[in-house]
Amino acid sequence: MGLRETKKQQTRTAIADTALPLFLAHGFDRVTVAEVARHAGVSTNTVFNYFPTKEDLFFDRQDEVERHLAALVDPLPPGACCPAAAVRDDLCAALRRADPAIGLAPGSAAFFRTVEASPALRAREREIGERAEAALAAALAPRSPDAPLLAGALTGLHRATLRELRRRVLAGDPPPTVATDLAAAATRAFAPLCTCPAR
Repeated sequence: MGLRETKKQQTRTAIADTALPLFLAHGFDRVTVAEVARHAGVSTNTVFNYFPTKEDLFFDRQDEVERHLAALVDPLPPGACCPAAAVRDDLCAALRRADPAIGLAPGSAAFFRTVEASPALRAREREIGERAEAALAAALAPRSPDAPLLAGALTGLHRATLRELRRRVLAGDPPPTVATDLAAAATRAFAPLCTCPAR
């Protein structure tokens, strides 16, 4: 990455890192893009250059999330264990290491409450899920004639696990207990889709 791209990425990250605490403290719908720009020390136009919508500013890693499951399947060599195993093992590993990206970090409850309180964020979250499913279906297409159905099943289980994680974190359950319980539950739930042994 060249110097120019590095600086652009740094600016993007700085804006997103400024915005999130504002959204968590005041609510997504109450914070304007102009306020984010003022706190970040940039113009409102600069914010929109990096984030076309306010929802993009909140879910600043949505592209990575949308590609994640497909990226697990793309590199699988011929004869590798089934795609369901790749999704299952990645999810269980994230739970066991308390990956902040799935909501097992201090402050996750505030993030979840902010999403739950905003119809716009809940709608965007559904869109992200739909795009992740479409990307997984495209990655599965060369391997399975039933790619859309398999992608729906795999992303559905993945989403359901993370939805239960959210419910339990918001209920105040200890994250280590949530992670252990859901890793075991996900392993059982994925079993009908894949006979490859869990790692």
